[in-house]
Amino acid sequence: MGYKDYFKDKKITVMGLGLLGRGVGDVEFLSKQGAILTVTDLKTKEELGASSEQLKAYNISYVLGEHKLENFRNCDMVLKAAGVPLDSPFIAEARKNNIPVKMSTSLFAELSPATIVGVTGTRGKSTVAAMIFEILKEAGKKTFLGGNTRGVSTLAHLPETSEDEIVVLELDSWQLQGFADENLFLGKAGISPHVSVFTTFFPDHLNYYKSDLDLYLNDKANIFKFQKEEDFLILGEQASATILSKYEKEIQSKILIATPGNWHLKIPGEHNKYNASCAAKVAQVLGIDEKTIKKALGNFSGVEGRLELIREIGGRKIYNDTTSTTPTSTVAALKALGKKEKNIILIIGGNDKGLDLGEFLETLPMFCKNIIVLPGTGSERLPQEIEGLGLTRVNNLKEALEKSLELAKANEIILFSPAFSSFSQFKNEFDRGDQFLKLVKTLM
Repeated sequence: MGYKDYFKDKKITVMGLGLLGRGVGDVEFLSKQGAILTVTDLKTKEELGASSEQLKAYNISYVLGEHKLENFRNCDMVLKAAGVPLDSPFIAEARKNNIPVKMSTSLFAELSPATIVGVTGTRGKSTVAAMIFEILKEAGKKTFLGGNTRGVSTLAHLPETSEDEIVVLELDSWQLQGFADENLFLGKAGISPHVSVFTTFFPDHLNYYKSDLDLYLNDKANIFKFQKEEDFLILGEQASATILSKYEKEIQSKILIATPGNWHLKIPGEHNKYNASCAAKVAQVLGIDEKTIKKALGNFSGVEGRLELIREIGGRKIYNDTTSTTPTSTVAALKALGKKEKNIILIIGGNDKGLDLGEFLETLPMFCKNIIVLPGTGSERLPQEIEGLGLTRVNNLKEALEKSLELAKANEIILFSPAFSSFSQFKNEFDRGDQFLKLVKTLM
């Protein structure tokens, strides 16, 4: 069945419109295919803002500020947003009524004839996916970058996809739920990408997974669980021992280990050389020559919000690393930019994920001259003194930037690398980065 027939005249309940643009793209695409849509979100119309405004030209029914059980029993399909818990009573209602529960990115993978490259991992997945995409473009391949990509609906790419295309999908643990759960619920095998990459594995999202690290790993493992013998699994060296100790006997695909290489990159940090090795291993599997790989990686300028140099003022370099939402990722940022003379004024803070702060607290004094702390439940766990480093607590991002500029001297770095998730002052980590960028751009 073609994708047009798959959606035409189907009653679909879209659970979660969201603020990142992917949900809007999904709904717009489904509407154009002739689906009969009900969009339901716990956020109100005012909270959704631009997301609902962009869809006003389409004939869509809305249930906002709440969900109603009736919308999960009187439809042909539920399209569940990533992050909606699988144990939601509304998902249970759909299953009780034998209604398929799908997710956008996995549904694309199910319907697309393209070769799918999937990338997951606690850290590095965005950079590795972007690196693979740039290598494919350099090699002249038809390609597309989707999945956990801001503002991009992967599902809406179906009309352009083809057998000769290589689609690169960045996949977080929530999106990967869709690669297994619905198929298993229906008594079928799940689906995994043709080429899968697992970059790193660290504790994360323990608030969502109720402190059960195995649940988190199990969702991520869907990226390779359903691969076939002709498929490939690229394991970053850091993640390989954990993956192989638990899953080696059930992995059907060919396993390759990516070890850190001596790459010449524009972007800083040993962790990015590790990322480059993961991307290069994928390119090799896809038959791309070494010269093309090295050229693409050497020209790669990084990903928005990840150790992104946004401005230099009076010899002070300002970096936006808003996507560092864990202590581990901020440690990597400090090691990438830091020097022995403690050259960094670090802005951190946000909501707690219940992660260990041990290595983080040990690393701060090595590279930081000063630490500016934003409000949040995670920030409250930080001691006031860290081996002689005083913490300056501020009320908002504007105050944080002003204080940082006051403290920073020429040849020093202002690094915004929060180490915690975004909180009530921001819609999400991307909005947090946007606000920081806007503040920096207004500086004289």
